[in-house]
Amino acid sequence: MPLGADASAIVIAEKVRCGAISAQRIVEDVLADIQIRNASFNCFTRVLAETARKAAKVIDQKVMDGVDPGPLAGVPFGAKDLFDIAGIPTTAGAKLRLNAPPAKSDAEVVARLKRAGAILIGTLNMDEFAYGFATVNAHFGPTRNPHDPSRLAGGSSGGSAAAVAAGLVPIALGSDTNGSIRVPASLCGIWGIRPADNVIPMNGVFPFVEILDTVGPFARSLAELVLVYDLLSDSKRSSSDLQPRVARLDGWFERNADPEALQAVDAVMKHVGSYAVAKMPEAEAARSASHLMTAAQGGAFHLESLRHHAIDYDPAVRDRLLAGTMLPAGNYLKAIAFRTYYRDKIRELFKRFDILIAPSTPVVAPRIDQATMIVDGKPAQARANLGLYTQPLSLAGIPIVSAPLNRPGRLPFGLQFATWPGREGMLFQLLSQLESDGFLGAHAPPSEF
Repeated sequence: MPLGADASAIVIAEKVRCGAISAQRIVEDVLADIQIRNASFNCFTRVLAETARKAAKVIDQKVMDGVDPGPLAGVPFGAKDLFDIAGIPTTAGAKLRLNAPPAKSDAEVVARLKRAGAILIGTLNMDEFAYGFATVNAHFGPTRNPHDPSRLAGGSSGGSAAAVAAGLVPIALGSDTNGSIRVPASLCGIWGIRPADNVIPMNGVFPFVEILDTVGPFARSLAELVLVYDLLSDSKRSSSDLQPRVARLDGWFERNADPEALQAVDAVMKHVGSYAVAKMPEAEAARSASHLMTAAQGGAFHLESLRHHAIDYDPAVRDRLLAGTMLPAGNYLKAIAFRTYYRDKIRELFKRFDILIAPSTPVVAPRIDQATMIVDGKPAQARANLGLYTQPLSLAGIPIVSAPLNRPGRLPFGLQFATWPGREGMLFQLLSQLESDGFLGAHAPPSEF
């Protein structure tokens, strides 16, 4: 059973648990595939071959002994390079952390997947210190989109999304501060979830903007995404038989959007029988507040390191962090106050609706050498504006799934489905129906890649 684009985590676990295939065989197949194909996409920063082999041997012994190895038995996974992995430095995409002290223990989310029987294969490429939407790393190189290696994978969790999209691993872990799961999920054509604040533990995750940071999984199907989400989450979700009240987000979330994205939103809304439109209050101001909080907290966190090791930073990241250190404190405090006001407004919006829909990204994946995209009729930095639609929703602190549109043969594109905390079950039910009905779904990259 080779691990390819059609090998799901659920099928792998079923076959390993019943003894139809060994975890050791799965790991060897994965390692051989990575050896051949990873160079085309540059997803992995480390491949932990020997530790993966040892973990697979333990799983197989449990099966032989009649012990259930867990719901993810033998399932290979990768982790973005900002999660602690016991015994190795947490690099966070930075050259200056290559010789940092090794982590003493695994990040909690990594430990939870291992306890469920999953096998860590390696660490995955990212924008340095998670500050970017592109995964173009000055030290580790760019991660390339499996659907077209001349294009961006998105970021900052681009290595995670590309590894899953390419079929190198069925699931992977990423982080989302301003859209770093949703942007690469959209550009690479897979499923990704930014959980509600404080639902999945952050222990052992290198911080970026702690007030906004979250972590979550990537997968090639909704069933896999939900399975991993449930294993990672600290809250128990409930299902619902109620028909969700669905609305599309207008205004900011329609400006600059590719016409095909808006057509997809139209089609989904028609299919669910809703023509409701929701106006998200002050979305542009929310994006600005998110920008300001990111720059200020990121700059403050790195200030001491910048004083002594500025030359070792990725120049693009260094300049943004330095700019953040010079922001007036009063502006930061205003952004924090706005966040409280904005969340109250979003709470009121979710009294009228259960699920809100918007594009995940304004465009399909830009070329790696493409410096600009058109925003409000003018050229603007492409990499800085891929999060146009994710950043305002991040500030709300709500759960959001980026779901891939079912468009085989074309560059991928995703839609965001946002809900209020506690309504994740209702959201997953709607997404499952849309996946079954053919509106949503990942498709394999062209075979030549």
